[in-house]
Order: sequence, then C-alpha cells, then structure tokens
Amino acid sequence: MKNLRILLALMLAMMMACNSSTKQKEENNFANRNVPKVVTADIEAGIKANIAKKVAEGDGYFNMDTDEKELHLKLVRVHTEYLSNLGPRRHFACVDLADISGDVYDVDFFLEGDPGNMTVTETTLHKLNGKPFYTWKRRENKTWYRVPIEGASSDLLGVIEGEDSFEFRYEVTLPEMAESAKIWIPVPQSDRFQTVELTSLEAPVEHQMLKEKTYGNTILYMELSPEQSGEKVELVYDVKRKEKKPYAENASPTRYLEPSLLMPVGDRFQVLADSIIGQRNSESTIMQARALYDYVIESMRYIKAGKYGTGDAVYACDALTGNCTEFHSLFISLARSAGIPARFAVGAAIPSERDEGGIDGYHCWAEFYAEDKWWPVDISEANKYTALATYYFGRHPANRIEFTRGRDLKIEPGPHSGLINFLAYPVMEIGVTPAFPKTFFSFQRKAESEISKAESETSEKLISLR
Repeated sequence: MKNLRILLALMLAMMMACNSSTKQKEENNFANRNVPKVVTADIEAGIKANIAKKVAEGDGYFNMDTDEKELHLKLVRVHTEYLSNLGPRRHFACVDLADISGDVYDVDFFLEGDPGNMTVTETTLHKLNGKPFYTWKRRENKTWYRVPIEGASSDLLGVIEGEDSFEFRYEVTLPEMAESAKIWIPVPQSDRFQTVELTSLEAPVEHQMLKEKTYGNTILYMELSPEQSGEKVELVYDVKRKEKKPYAENASPTRYLEPSLLMPVGDRFQVLADSIIGQRNSESTIMQARALYDYVIESMRYIKAGKYGTGDAVYACDALTGNCTEFHSLFISLARSAGIPARFAVGAAIPSERDEGGIDGYHCWAEFYAEDKWWPVDISEANKYTALATYYFGRHPANRIEFTRGRDLKIEPGPHSGLINFLAYPVMEIGVTPAFPKTFFSFQRKAESEISKAESETSEKLISLR
C-alpha cells in the first residue's frame, strides 16, 4: 500500500514532465522564480491549516458534498508517509477523515503555494473504509489518469460486510478426571449486532446458567465427577451477525478508564502514550486513538511464541509480539492511560473464503470511546492485512461471533483461582488444579434460502404466540 502511494506521487510528478523540453523549461522557471524549498512538514502544516479553516467555517466539521449525501467530517490522521512535493508550488496530501456516521474516508488533496501559504485546489474521495473508488493508469504518452473501481470488495481479505448467518458449534471434550471437577463455558448472547439462539445443548450432567454482573456475560457451569471423563459438551447456536460500526451507548464510559490485573494504567504506559500522541494532545480524541492504533500495528509482530495468549500488556510492551490478546491489551492500556475509555471482547472469527468447517481458535478485539461513540478496532487483523488498516479502525466485519466482554470476570460460584482473565475457552478445575479440556469450534454458513426459511419460521412462531 505504501509503495502504491509512493508510486502515485511519482506518477503525478511525471504528469508535470511529458517531454524533455518541457522538463527543462520547468527547471529553468523554477530557478528563475526562486521557489522556496518545501519539506513534508510544510505540506503537513499546509493541509492541516486548510482543514482547520474549513472546520471553523463548518460549525466544527470539514463538510463535503457527494452525489449521495453531505459528509460532516473530523480529521483522523494525515498520512505523512504519502506527502509529496509534485513540482514548483504544487503538492499532494492524503488524509483520513471520519464522518459523523462513523465511516472513514481516505481523501486525496492537491495544494498550491509556498510554506505557510498553501491553498487546496482539488479534493477527491479516494477510499471508503479502506475500499478504493479509483486507481491510477498510465497513458501511452506517460501521463496518468484516474480509473474508477467498480464493486470494490474486501472479501478476499477475510471481511464480510453487511450481514452474515451461520450455525456455530462449540465442542468440549472433558479430560481424564481422578476427582470431582468444575467447568465454566462462555455462552454468547444477543445484542444489537448479533442475534444468537442456542438450538442444542448436550451435556453429561445437569448444568446452570450463571450471570456475570459487571459486563452481563452468561456462563454455563457444571460440576463433574470422574465418571464423565472423556465425555463431550456440545453447544450449537444459530447466529445472525451484523457488521459492527461506531455506535452510541447510554451508559457512562468512565469505568473503562480503570486498570485490570493484566492491563495496567499509568506509569510506563502513560509515558509511552504521551510520547506516541505527542503534539496531538491538543487535537481530537479520535486522532489520539488513531496514533495509538498505528503505533501498535507498526511496532508489534503477530507471533504465537513466548507468553502469548494471556493478554498481558506489560509482556506485550516488552516483547512487542503476541496474538490478538497482546495487541489489544497493549492498545487498551495505552488508551486508558491517555484518558481514552477502551474495552475488550472475545469470540471467534468465521472464515469468509469457505462456508463450513473448523475454526482456528478464538479471536479478540477492542473498542475505544470518542465523539460520543464506541469505535470498534481490530488491530491484529490490521497488522496482518495493512491494506485494511482503515477498515479495522471503526469496523468489525459481520463474519464473527462474540462470546464474552471484559476482563477479570467475577462469578458465583467461581473458580478457586479467582477472577477469570477473559473467557473464550472453558475454565476448568479438577479439584483445585487448573485443567485444559480439548476445545473445538466449527461452523456452517447458511444459504440465502435457509435464511429466508428461518426468518419465515420465526415469524410464524411470533404470530402463533399472539
């Protein structure tokens, strides 16, 4: 992606030089005019000044009209890596701006002028939530032009937009037990983004559904004996999931500024967050959050080695490696230390490239609070697929299921070990010793005809109940 932007800048520069005589003439003019030297910091200051002026004129928003609607935008970040001087007093900048709806637009700007006095001459919407509206092609005369991209799709990178429907199976094989045991299994719940129906539950003993009060999680609890060794627990769900976008919530976000056992706040995280945010501390919360998001993407490597999978922000900060739990735990500690509420959730990502089969373990993600909304982020996926870094800043795709929210879960009756760090795989104790039962996830995506049939059956049930 970065190479594409650099190439674009070179393309645009070449538009200024169609033949050698023209190039020589421009070089002579440049020398004669004594044009001031321009560095990228000058272009960054120029585009920020132009945006700030428009925001002041637009009641706090950078307003743009499209064929479909009027956009009310806030600055998220300036892509400093793409700032370019195209020639005498002509410059290029790429900027991310977030609409009040939560959509994030990648906007290309052309500017003219000298440092301290630049004016925007052209503004075009390049991408919406990471998907391009156009690309660039080269003519035979070596000039460049925009080409619209029809029906741009992110599906090949694991993203299903809109809605997804599937059957999800959560299967646990109980280990050998020499004495009595207890087990706690997460049970996903319906909310505004997912409708979950438990269609089947097979268990070797009676069970209870416990309610975890802090975050509202539901947990299946069973007390087991050695006779159940090797038996299975299987939960089958019918799931309809919507793509998650920035959304408002009535509850106060302030409790999500507090530390948890493995996500400390302050001290080294305060120092690091301050250094990352830097001069943005006087700018919008969303710009500060984007700086932290970019830092985690650029600094960490997705490696399942060492102390990974615990969600220990201190370990993540030191090792700069881990899986999704380390990525998001580090982000949450940094965000909270910067005064930005942030929270954690865990579930499973449903493959987009096939319609059935096994799932490679759990997946987790985060949200932060800005502009009176919760903004979903998936930083480990953005690290894997940098072309979708803009998409995952404000979006979770439809092809996933959420099990539980929060960290340090307290339930009654609870495990001897105390608070549950987070609940994706079962927590189990044989006596007072932790045990780790084999856990397997699988899914089967529903065809359109099955979805329509299920919706019809649901409607019939509702009618019969009236």
